[in-house]
Amino acid sequence: MRKLLSAMTGLAGATLASGQALAQEIRNPAEEWEHLWDEVMMDITIIGVIMTIAAIVMLIKYRATSPDQVGTAKKLTTVQSISFALIPAAVFMADDFYLAANGWTVWNAYRRVPENAMEVKVTAYQWYFEFEYPDGTVADGTLGDDDLPKPILVPQGQPVVFRMYSEDVLHSFGLPYYRVKEDIMPGRITYVWINTEEAQTEAILQCAEFCGENHSKMSNPIHVVPQAEFEAWLAKTAAEG
Repeated sequence: MRKLLSAMTGLAGATLASGQALAQEIRNPAEEWEHLWDEVMMDITIIGVIMTIAAIVMLIKYRATSPDQVGTAKKLTTVQSISFALIPAAVFMADDFYLAANGWTVWNAYRRVPENAMEVKVTAYQWYFEFEYPDGTVADGTLGDDDLPKPILVPQGQPVVFRMYSEDVLHSFGLPYYRVKEDIMPGRITYVWINTEEAQTEAILQCAEFCGENHSKMSNPIHVVPQAEFEAWLAKTAAEG
């Protein structure tokens, strides 16, 4: 009995530890979004192919051979009629529920910010973004001297959460590279977070909600760079500000 209790205690401890490790693991919502998208595309492709083949088979097999020909159908029993209705419906509903459950999982990944995330406050104006870092450094997203949007840097290896607020009208934080988009509005704080595990210089932040005359200019590259490069840029930005 004592050995059994000891084994059960060990199993419970191992399960708890694995659950905590899973909870602490930093997820990548963009990758999960891509995986879900692939599943949806595969799903509708398979359904489309099956329906197309079935339609072609029936068009050929049951085509009329003369203008006066009247088709006949085998009479179905009550069980057959109900089965032909419920079985396909159950298959499609099970498929829909599966995709919906996966979609909910991805949504949860987007809304649960990792504990070690660096918080960057984003204030939207007509027509630029302003970014405030934890040390108080402010980087404005206005156009540079070359009339090009200024890159905004964040450190590699640390998740970043953007807490957002608008000082005037409705804007939207659109970052297609990370598959995120969130409205920014007066009187309410919204947020998105990104996984910065990999360095990149391709992401473009764009206001995704028409906000006035210069809406199209409300854009900034978002670069993920090594920690040393980020700290050097942050110090330079603070000195210039």
